[in-house]
Amino acid sequence: MIPASAGERPLTTVVFGEALVDDFVTEQLVGGAPFNVARNLAAFMSPQLMVTRIGDDRNGVVVRGEFERFAMSESGLQLDRMEETGRVLVERRPGGHRFVILPKQAYDFIDPALALEAMAKVTPASIYFGTLAQRAARSHDTLYKLLGATGATRFLDLNLREGQSDRGCVAESLNAANIVKVNEEELQALFSWFFQIDPKTTLGSDEVHAACRALLDMFALDALIVTLGHRGSVYFGADGALIVNRDNPAPPFVIDTVGAGDAFSAIFLLGRARSWPLEQTLARANEFAGAICAVSGAVPRDIGFYDKWVARWRAG
Repeated sequence: MIPASAGERPLTTVVFGEALVDDFVTEQLVGGAPFNVARNLAAFMSPQLMVTRIGDDRNGVVVRGEFERFAMSESGLQLDRMEETGRVLVERRPGGHRFVILPKQAYDFIDPALALEAMAKVTPASIYFGTLAQRAARSHDTLYKLLGATGATRFLDLNLREGQSDRGCVAESLNAANIVKVNEEELQALFSWFFQIDPKTTLGSDEVHAACRALLDMFALDALIVTLGHRGSVYFGADGALIVNRDNPAPPFVIDTVGAGDAFSAIFLLGRARSWPLEQTLARANEFAGAICAVSGAVPRDIGFYDKWVARWRAG
């Protein structure tokens, strides 16, 4: 367990998982849902520890550049001398993007001893994780050692990627989590796996709410958050709370939705770290996620993007 003396340090959000490069035909952008979350937290000067692994290669240098740009500690950043930095091939198509997630990447081999050593230097308030970095045994085992070493709140951002996780991994992750965030497609997958509800079945709102409550009970969750894109989000609490957030300012325009879910997660975790009221936290998470849709990529290229949000939320 983390030493009691660590309580003197600032509470930190530990973010576990992939940092990678999205490889488009014309450009490369640094991504990975966990790294997007960590960078957004860092931009708001919220203490965070990114636990990941990169290769000793050109893409690794690019990823490290983002650590520097966002003034992030490299305490949880591991360097792999054999495996390459994570890379995703992205093909732009008229109907959207096609992603090819390459196998056997550095983030599949996150070392447990190094990860535990890094986490021992902070006081975890929350630990964020997803499913992609669990596809290989090494990183999967490291994650569960980290989870077992702290009583911090466990936030699961499901982030299902085709062919990268199965029902067993998802069930294990849900059982390990306290708070779970899913989008509508992921919620349908959960309904199909655990309640045998055909994704093509049209459910009424009461039926959806009942099924969400059943998920809360099945996995002993504190909360389930369902994001609905431009339509907001719905929060289900184990205490019976139901918070529907619909009144979100629309972004002036939408360039792409890449990173919107990660932005939501980051602001939700930021709100918890700063003890914002839950309804305010959810409203801010929705608004900021919408704003990310008005920039190209998962995080802004201009750090100045965050200034107005910092000023607005500092004011209350």
